[in-house]
Amino acid sequence: MPGLIEEGRAKVNLTLRVVGRRVDGYHDLESVVAFADCADRLTLTPGPTLALKTTGPLAQDCGESTDNLVFKAAQLLGERVPDLRFGDFILDKVLPVAAGIGGGSADAAAALRLLAQANGLAIDDARLIEVAQLTGADVPVCLASRACVMTGVGETLLPLSLPKLPCVMVNPRVPVATSDVFKALGLRNGELLVGATDVFRGTAWPEAGASIEDWVEALAAGSNDLEAPATRIQPVIGEVLSALSAANGAWLARMSGSGATCFAIFENTPEAQRASQKIQLDHPQWWVHAGTLS
Repeated sequence: MPGLIEEGRAKVNLTLRVVGRRVDGYHDLESVVAFADCADRLTLTPGPTLALKTTGPLAQDCGESTDNLVFKAAQLLGERVPDLRFGDFILDKVLPVAAGIGGGSADAAAALRLLAQANGLAIDDARLIEVAQLTGADVPVCLASRACVMTGVGETLLPLSLPKLPCVMVNPRVPVATSDVFKALGLRNGELLVGATDVFRGTAWPEAGASIEDWVEALAAGSNDLEAPATRIQPVIGEVLSALSAANGAWLARMSGSGATCFAIFENTPEAQRASQKIQLDHPQWWVHAGTLS
């Protein structure tokens, strides 16, 4: 069988509300998630053994192959599917790590899609879904890589019809550990961040065919509850948000996930392109991508 290829698209949290912290220590979230047109590239050449090689401009940031979520997801699936056919993975790494855009989770999800393809498994196979949940909170949403509302600890997904949103994504190349951000948020086990009535009153998001303006208006009413604690840990996040907010045509600027990547939604693609060029010129050390979210 020739090499199989999948993309691990960057995940962007357009909103992120922390509902509270459960008694088991996990945090319940509600997040509108979109996916960007920038992605890592994962290739699988099927074979009897499991191996992973990392290439690309950010390969050196990935650490040991055996610690990679691609490896973890494959091993967990192998424990559940008898005689699973593995193979040699090659990961072309272009997305920044520990960046709040689910790069590692997207790679793991891509690995699961490739293994499903190589082994004739349906993408909704219960074992595949279970492994996605065990590998990481963002892996289930990355498995589908479609815009949705994600709730709970990432296991409940409600599809959304999102137009293509012109955007600029910026990462200051400073890693931020998700665990540090939640620690800075400071919730105790069993503590709710919102009232019980708020938990049950869901937001009405725009219907299919809604305009970019409609979506920006709806998203602007939300926030990212992790933005403030992440900025306390890495103040450069505030600089990134200021640069995005100041750009001509920027309608909404916000941090994604637990940071440090931030994004801005723009009125149109030319404005986004011009903004990205200016930010890259002003901050050549930052990772900058202009494209679309959908």
